Amino acid sequence: MIILNFQRMSTEDGPGLRTTLFVKGCPLSCEWCHNPESISAKRQNEWIAVRCMGCGACVKGCIKGALTATAEGIIIDRAKCVLCGACVKNCPTGAIETKGVEMTVREVFNELKKDKAYFGVNGGVTLSGGEIMMQATEAAELLKLLKAEGIGTAVDTSGMCKREDFDKVFDYTDVFLYDIKHIDDETHKRLTGVSNKQILSNFDYLQQKIADTDKQLWIRTPIIPSATDTDENVAGIAKFLQGKRFTRWEMCAFNNLCRDKYERLYVDWKYQKTQLMTKKRMNELLDIANNAGLKNIFWTGATRLQEE
Repeated sequence: MIILNFQRMSTEDGPGLRTTLFVKGCPLSCEWCHNPESISAKRQNEWIAVRCMGCGACVKGCIKGALTATAEGIIIDRAKCVLCGACVKNCPTGAIETKGVEMTVREVFNELKKDKAYFGVNGGVTLSGGEIMMQATEAAELLKLLKAEGIGTAVDTSGMCKREDFDKVFDYTDVFLYDIKHIDDETHKRLTGVSNKQILSNFDYLQQKIADTDKQLWIRTPIIPSATDTDENVAGIAKFLQGKRFTRWEMCAFNNLCRDKYERLYVDWKYQKTQLMTKKRMNELLDIANNAGLKNIFWTGATRLQEE
């Protein structure tokens, strides 16, 4: 498996207290992505400014001359970088990191089961991304091991995958977290780079599979200013969900805490200066969803301290 990181003590990726496993590789390229380092399935080196002491050990150790020290910090020439790891080993403060580590399913399982003691009755492990379904075969094997260990399981997916990928993980998954970002196909293409037709079709397929089970289905919609935060989008998703079985629908308020991630990748982020949503606006969108006759709808996340 291509692993990005293990996030322990998570309370936002399913019920209870959890460890979330993030993997690399995603078929979507959402313009607001909060984990841009997870989009590429390839390993990537990053320079973390706050850890750097300016010693230059990473530059001296680079056999390909891919690193340059500038007034703004360390610049990585990714065309020259061969990911040999010399800069990572030479850095005394961990300012150079490699994102993306290859691990066997058994190695990942052994790391995750260390956290079993704090999961309690409702908690467990959530497999997330990138897109975990890009590694569905390995994910199924991992989920099976977790279930045999008595650990609760969840899969966080964009739904952009083959139907048989759901078949692979289904028996070993307690909770599915399913993103529905935008109901309009053309807008979805513009915002994420892909059509939503397969995503919505897969959602209906998953509906059929969970019909006679006790599995949970959580829907999550990122509420992004000037992108997904329109009345029409929320009303459209609500209409799509009418008559369908789901445990809860979360509208996740935009956050901008990932700004430094884009800086490390040398990417200009469209939402660099975008403000958080207001509590008033989130409540308005919640009302739209509630007025559609749906139940168990919530909004989550931080909002602006000052309302407009």
